[in-house]
Amino acid sequence: MADRDYSKYQQKVIKRFYDNREQIDDQKLSELVTSLYLASDKQKPKMWERAKDILDRMDLPQKRVDHALDSGDPAVLAKIVEELQSGKLKRGSGKKKS
Repeated sequence: MADRDYSKYQQKVIKRFYDNREQIDDQKLSELVTSLYLASDKQKPKMWERAKDILDRMDLPQKRVDHALDSGDPAVLAKIVEELQSGKLKRGSGKKKS
């Protein structure tokens, strides 16, 4: 895919997407919390998988991510979202293994 020739317009769209990726992830995680409260048992596993992907991309402390995912409680995930929005929890505060 690296060999594709994108038009100027496509290049700008792709650049804007990655420039705003953090805000997009924040918004999607917030929406997932709401959706998890309302979801049926059949829908929840896929939503938790999406939440895991977003949390991993945010590079939060792994202990917090594991706790939220293991609990299966949207309130725990909502607390993480609240701390992210208030600035108590910072992106990149997890230790990435090289």
